[in-house]
Amino acid sequence: MDEISVGCVVYSLSGRDSGRYYVIVKLEDGYAYIVDGNLRKLKNPKKKNMKHLRSSGRVLTTIADKFNTGKKVFDTEVNSALREFNDKGMEV
Repeated sequence: MDEISVGCVVYSLSGRDSGRYYVIVKLEDGYAYIVDGNLRKLKNPKKKNMKHLRSSGRVLTTIADKFNTGKKVFDTEVNSALREFNDKGMEV
C-alpha cells in the first residue's frame, strides 16, 4: 500500500461515501479525516477507518503544504483539485 499522508488523494471503499475521492486533512490513531470540498466540507471532515480507504498514489502538494504550514484552505480549492478524479470516475 502506498504511504498515506495529509494531502493524499484517497478512494473510499465502503460506506455511504464509497466510490468517491477525498483528500486527507488529518491522521489520528488509525483513522483519517477526509474532505471533498463539496459534500464533505473542511469544517466537518469525515472520520474514516484507514482500512476503508485506498490511496490513489497522488498527493495534492499545494493543499498539503497549506495544511502543514497552517495556512487557510478553502473548500473550493479542494473541490476543484478532486474534480478530475471524481468526474473521470477513475478506479484505483
